[in-house]
Amino acid sequence: MAGNSQRKGAVRRKGKGNTAGSGGRVRRGLAGKGPTPKAEDREYHKAHKAKKAAARSGGQGGRSQGPRTGRPGTGPEWVVGRNPVLEALLAEIPVKTAFIAEGAERDDRLRDILKFAADRHISMLQTTRVELDRLTGGAIHQGVALQLPEFKYAHPDDLLAAALDSDTEPLIVALDGITDPRNLGAIVRSAAAFGASGLLIPERRSAGMTAAAWKTSAGAAARLPIARATNLNRALQAYAKAGFTLAGLAGEGEVDISALPGASGPLVLLVGSEGDGLSRLAREACDHLARIPIAGEVESLNAGVATGVALYEISRQRS
Repeated sequence: MAGNSQRKGAVRRKGKGNTAGSGGRVRRGLAGKGPTPKAEDREYHKAHKAKKAAARSGGQGGRSQGPRTGRPGTGPEWVVGRNPVLEALLAEIPVKTAFIAEGAERDDRLRDILKFAADRHISMLQTTRVELDRLTGGAIHQGVALQLPEFKYAHPDDLLAAALDSDTEPLIVALDGITDPRNLGAIVRSAAAFGASGLLIPERRSAGMTAAAWKTSAGAAARLPIARATNLNRALQAYAKAGFTLAGLAGEGEVDISALPGASGPLVLLVGSEGDGLSRLAREACDHLARIPIAGEVESLNAGVATGVALYEISRQRS
C-alpha cells in the first residue's frame, strides 16, 4: 500500500522543523520590484544612450527636443541635403550648428560646402550617419545638415514703440494668414526695400521664419524687425489707437492703391492669405480696403507680388 512499503528508501524522511508552510518566504520571493523603468532610464538600453546624446547636442534644459520638421513652433529649423545646404550658405542664412556624417562621400558640392563654411568660420561637427538620421528626423540629408538658430521675434508693442520713435513716418506690414514661407520671405524683402518699419504676423495659422523664408528674403530678415502677435486683431486695435491708418489689400477694395487715404501718415498695410484673402475680423478692423488695378483676364496676384506693388505705390506717394 502506498506509504506503507517496507522497502529500503521507501520511508518518508522528516525534514528539519515544521514544513507545513513557508512562513511567507515564498511570497516575499515572488513580490515584484516595482514598475519597470522606462527604456530611456535604463543605462544599458540604447534609448538611454540616445537621450544622453541628444542632451549633449544642445537640447533645452538638457532634454532632447526631438527631430526637427521645420514647421513653425517646433523649434530650430533644419536644412538637409547637399544642394539645399549649399544654397543656404550662399544665401547667408544664419547657422547655429553644421553637421557632416563620418565617411561622407566627397563630391564638388560637399567640397564647396566645406570651403564656404571655412570662409564664414562655421565649424562642421562630425557625427555618425545614424545620429544625423536621428537629429534630422530621418530626412534624406546626404551626409550634411545645418541647424538654424531659432528666430527671435519682436513683441508687437515693441515694434509699435520703435516705429513711432523712428525719424520717418511709420509703415507696418501686417499679414493675415500667409502660410507659404516663400511668400513671407518675399514680403519681408519688399518691406525692407520700400522702407517699412517692420512686419507683424499672427502666431497661429501663419508661416514663420523658416529656412525657405530666410532664403527668399535674401538676408532682409536680418535687418527688418518681425513681430509675432498672439492675437492679431487685438494688436491691430492697439495700432489703430496709436494713430495708425489700417488699410487692407482686397480685389474688391473701394479705393485704388494709388490714391490710398492716409498713405503719407502712420500706416498699417494688411495683406490677406493666398487663397481666402482677408478674414472677416481683419476686414472690419480696416479703415480702407484698397485694390490694385489689374487686367481683366488675370484673376488675382500672388500675395508676395501684390504686397510689393502696394508698397511701391505707398513709397511713391510718400516721396
